[in-house]
Amino acid sequence: MGLTLGLIILLGILLKKLFDKLKLPGLLGMLFLGIFIGPYGANLINEDVLTISADLRKIALIIILLRAGLGIKKETLKQIGVPALKISCIPGLLEGFLILIVSKYLLGISTIEAGMLAFIIAAVSPAVIVPQMLNLIEQNRGRIKGIPTLILAGASIDDVIAITIFSTFLGMYGGQNINIGVQIVNIPISIILGILIGVVSALILIKVFEKVSMRDTEKVLILIAVA
Repeated sequence: MGLTLGLIILLGILLKKLFDKLKLPGLLGMLFLGIFIGPYGANLINEDVLTISADLRKIALIIILLRAGLGIKKETLKQIGVPALKISCIPGLLEGFLILIVSKYLLGISTIEAGMLAFIIAAVSPAVIVPQMLNLIEQNRGRIKGIPTLILAGASIDDVIAITIFSTFLGMYGGQNINIGVQIVNIPISIILGILIGVVSALILIKVFEKVSMRDTEKVLILIAVA
């Protein structure tokens, strides 16, 4: 498993650099690498890595969203608060329900299947959005109106909404007795609870880092572990 992880990291970095030189997104090179060395390609990935792939994806998502959070300034967030809330739900819902209607009548599939398809497409990809917006922030592009921060904040909430609705359709597809009203109420509750847990964790870590002297690398490891 160690050899496979080393291979993924080294080749991933090489392909990213290569695609950057070609003026293409580095993430595209990583995707091609995953397809090539995956089980449906050259099959170079150890079975143990495939077994824990779900956990690895979750850890990767945590790190991506953590980068997004650390890349947002409090002053800018206050400036774009209401627009961020609007962009977090309105575009995703409109896109999802439009795809649901079109796919139901165009592809001839059931409403539940169309709903699953719609909201898996409507969900944004943090792996694409976050690095690009952080690059724009570093380049001071869109800084005056806070556009990169607006998209970062909106994309995170958009994912929660899209995944919750997708899970509802998935539950109905599997024959589970899902209360749609409860699922809709769960969306703002999940967002609010996430914010509260994040704020409390952040305040505790700030106090710990102020009281205890440690290296930056240790602080990063603790931050990732808590996240």
